[in-house]
Amino acid sequence: MSVFHGRVAHFTRCPFTESKNEQERQAFEILDDIVVKVEGNVIAAVVPAKSPQGKQLVQDQGLTQYRLTETQILIPGFIDTHLHAPQYSYTGTATDLPLMQWLSEYTFPAESRLAKDPYEEAKGLFNRVVDRTLKCGTTTGVYFATKDLEVTKVLADVCKEKQQRAFIGKVCMDRHSPEFYVETTQDALDDTETLIQYVKQLDSIVYPIITPRFIPTCSTELLKGLADIADKYDCHIQSHISESIDEVQFTASLHPLDGSDTNIFQRAGLLRPKAIYAHAVHLSEDDVRILAKHRAAISHCPLSNFYFAQGYFPVAKFMRMGLQVGLGTDVAGGYSPSMFNAQRMAVVASLAGSFQSANQLDHMITYKDAFYLATLGGALALGLGNQLGTINPGFKFDAVVLDAAQGDNIDLFPRDTPEDIFQKLCTLGDDRNVKMVFVNGKKVI
Repeated sequence: MSVFHGRVAHFTRCPFTESKNEQERQAFEILDDIVVKVEGNVIAAVVPAKSPQGKQLVQDQGLTQYRLTETQILIPGFIDTHLHAPQYSYTGTATDLPLMQWLSEYTFPAESRLAKDPYEEAKGLFNRVVDRTLKCGTTTGVYFATKDLEVTKVLADVCKEKQQRAFIGKVCMDRHSPEFYVETTQDALDDTETLIQYVKQLDSIVYPIITPRFIPTCSTELLKGLADIADKYDCHIQSHISESIDEVQFTASLHPLDGSDTNIFQRAGLLRPKAIYAHAVHLSEDDVRILAKHRAAISHCPLSNFYFAQGYFPVAKFMRMGLQVGLGTDVAGGYSPSMFNAQRMAVVASLAGSFQSANQLDHMITYKDAFYLATLGGALALGLGNQLGTINPGFKFDAVVLDAAQGDNIDLFPRDTPEDIFQKLCTLGDDRNVKMVFVNGKKVI
């Protein structure tokens, strides 16, 4: 058992929903002089340090004691709801082409190469992406792997070994793909089921997630078959939806009578709770209402959207319409694996969108809102809002200790308030400010 004594920052609910009473209006909290007790992998108590229980806990020498300084803050771990592990090798490059060309030129060759050496090249790559994201405070990653079963198993093994909470998806693609990187419908279904069984037997905090790449590369038969597998195993689902103009146009040419991506996923049976779709830049309001009705969620990837989407995702507006939204880095379409950068880009994107709107409040989000998307928002988007994303009793202890004085990237001043320090971490922070990382109650960084 362990005890943390110091400052806590977290959200207790979605800031984009109406409050029922005055107490609920304060969705975001910075709590000073707080004691957090952790038993095993669960938060057992969150109490003021001056309370009788708090005094007893900080004096108990039988517990592992973590005393935070004035520049340190305990926060929920970041939840990256969309990243492509096999693309990590070219992160920071390849930002020069539209999406469909980008996939052909960079993505498909890079992903297919890993099948030639899954136990050396792929494992080495996956070790590095998991190490990097953990160092950036990402305690949960929602990963696309490749279409190859053995490569995907290696990613699951690495996440288990590194103790990162992870959702691992074998990418499914049975049409409109290069000859060297395509599979039959039956192979995609069989390998997906095999992966689910493999990941479940790992008995860890790694989970399977059903992963049709996107509609252009997935036949209707494949989509419906994956929905059946999701029913059978009660699995999460992930894909891309209405991502870019060229993708939307390609889908329309393949399905001229079937409507939007949302309509196609709906008819296939893939819209449901525990389903999360990346980008969603070109959704209509009708699409949003359909997604919200089915309680499917969106992974907002603001950085890659700037490069590939030719559009903007209005987070605040769509969340007020009832859509659940988390935040994603979208490595390597997004050139940074850091959720700090993803949060900042979410704010910048909202400001850019607000400049083009008659009602700026439909679009603008703050650094606090972006922090919500990176923590509790991601948990709710994954259907885990009762387990992750906040520092409350009964929740899993996935947490990060940030230190604004660690590293040389943030200057602090005597007049800085606790909220000033938190805002500086949000707007200036990076992996240099990550002091400690805990996943499922265990210290991993």
